Amino acid sequence: MLKNLRVRIRNKILAGVFALIPIAVTIYIIRLFISFFDNIVSPIVDPYVGFHIPGLGIIVFFIILYLLGLFITNFIGRRLFSLFEKWINYIPFVGTIYRTAKQIVSAFSIQKAGFEKVVFVEYPRRGVWTIAFVTGESIGKDGRKYYNLFIPTTPNPTSGWALFIPQEDVVPSEMSIEQGLKTLISGGAIAPKKMSFYKRERN
Repeated sequence: MLKNLRVRIRNKILAGVFALIPIAVTIYIIRLFISFFDNIVSPIVDPYVGFHIPGLGIIVFFIILYLLGLFITNFIGRRLFSLFEKWINYIPFVGTIYRTAKQIVSAFSIQKAGFEKVVFVEYPRRGVWTIAFVTGESIGKDGRKYYNLFIPTTPNPTSGWALFIPQEDVVPSEMSIEQGLKTLISGGAIAPKKMSFYKRERN
């Protein structure tokens, strides 16, 4: 009983950590960038206007974000940014921080990827259940209905496998998209205590 209590406390703490980290990191980084650009721009602009413009760093920050987005969404920009990521991943410690931050950001941005719901499928073999995300539905030439599924990897949910599975072989889940992603990223440490894996009879 004491062991179960420790596990429950640990899981609740982990859930709190996973909820707090993205918020804290986002606020810290935004404040850091705004302060950085404010300190650069203000000494240049203030003498011309004769007074300090509060929040000028915010404007510069969003302009730079827009230009960066414009750059990395074209072919040359994507290639150069990919080379930059490969280079930074080779740097000890810095590469680890970068990958961790990217995984956190990816986990929250991937919720916008068109996932409809969380389900369970027997994959990669019978008796082993995997979390999958429904991205759409298809109908085979024989009229059979399929789910279009994305099965992410752990702990980085931005890569994975696309599967097309008959709807009768898919088990519904009560988890939200966010809960499913948190379960994946934590390696199952903060998975729901009760999950339904019911098997259907096979021929």
